[in-house]
Amino acid sequence: MQMEKVILKSLMKNEKFSRKVLPFLKEEYFVQEEDRILFKEIDQFINKYNAPPSAEALIIEVDSLAKIPEDQAKNLIQTVMEMDADNQETNLDWLINSTEKFCQDKAIYNAMTKSIEIMNDQNGKLNKGAIPSLLQDALAVSFDPNVGHDFLDQYEERYEYYHRVEEKLPFDLDFFNKITKNGVAKKTLNMIMGGVHTGKTLFLCHFSAAYLAMGKNVLYITLEMAPEEISRRIDCNLLNVTFEDLEALSKDMYEKKIKNLKSKTNGKLIIKEYPATSASVLHFRSLLNELNLKKNFVPDVIMIDYINLCASSRLKASSASDLYTWVKSISEEVRGMSQATGIPIWSATQLNRSGFASSDPDMTNTSESFGLPATVDFLMVLIATDELRALNQIMVKQLKNRYRDMELDKRFVIGVDKTKMRLYDVEQSAQEDIVNSGQTPTPTSSTSVPKIAGPSKDKFKNLKV
Repeated sequence: MQMEKVILKSLMKNEKFSRKVLPFLKEEYFVQEEDRILFKEIDQFINKYNAPPSAEALIIEVDSLAKIPEDQAKNLIQTVMEMDADNQETNLDWLINSTEKFCQDKAIYNAMTKSIEIMNDQNGKLNKGAIPSLLQDALAVSFDPNVGHDFLDQYEERYEYYHRVEEKLPFDLDFFNKITKNGVAKKTLNMIMGGVHTGKTLFLCHFSAAYLAMGKNVLYITLEMAPEEISRRIDCNLLNVTFEDLEALSKDMYEKKIKNLKSKTNGKLIIKEYPATSASVLHFRSLLNELNLKKNFVPDVIMIDYINLCASSRLKASSASDLYTWVKSISEEVRGMSQATGIPIWSATQLNRSGFASSDPDMTNTSESFGLPATVDFLMVLIATDELRALNQIMVKQLKNRYRDMELDKRFVIGVDKTKMRLYDVEQSAQEDIVNSGQTPTPTSSTSVPKIAGPSKDKFKNLKV
């Protein structure tokens, strides 16, 4: 379908889209006469009735046009019926962005055509001084009328912003809700850092399972582990079974459990695999469009396992020798995708060797690039000691938190059931001996997962303030 037809269909069927783009569309942008006629009728209808026309109303308006031939009227009516029959939804953000580019391209093309006409005017009737103005107006076409925040005059908007209730994606774990003020926000990049086999993928899988159980749509992009292995971990989590029990299930029993799970959630989980270092945000954006078009799937959250295995859409692979620039570029591109789509993203990164050996890793222990922590909105590091492993626990240390003052609960412990790939809140007593002067009480858990008693102080003996 031509872009003109996509725009016309969306003007007719999507009120939010029509209100956003109609002020910027012009009849002259449509090359085909029939497209111009339809646009004019839709534009007039919306301006008159403050709502997009139905197919029936648009057909009646077209049929009443006296100045067009009967054959053309039939073609127009057929086009309207085809657009009405097309129920395929198009991603609104993509639609607005593409329409803006359409308007910009058409404005520039028309301005250049007019300029050439002026330059070729032999009679001197056309003013050559108009050319700069024509091009300037064309280049200024934009759907964003905002030219900046007027500090003194726009105080009311600023006040509303300060007191807004931010839409967030909550956790199933009390302590994570506590340190983020009830979840991660849209347009954010959130990162898990840890050494080899410390549980980064376990955390991503648990979060994915929890979000799915909440009825959210989850897109899991794996660049390291096969989709089947990711699925295995999420199966264990959601079905509350061990690896061994999962493999021992009969097909009928497994099917029964999955159907029972499906009946309890409106969410979907899509797992997509890319070879390591082969995919960038360009591939991820294309995937989002395909999922929307083919499966009517729009994720509420995206997992990328893990960010160091992504490619850059801006830099060539040869630039990977400069790891700081390379990884920082990737993290900026991924966060940019989150901001453009409004979808929060979780990912993971490796500790370097010194960080893996340390009992108290920090920003300097980020593998390959110190530029990555500067880009993310939330960064935590996983610390696994022998004492903690014996207690089926892992320590989480906050390294960056834009949601809340991270010094209040800089370190805390989370229970880990590796046999079922699950995380759970522990009793408050388990947090009390942590060497952290800012530690505050944890809210009472509302989760149904059993908690364990507080551990010995020995597990914190090597940790620094």
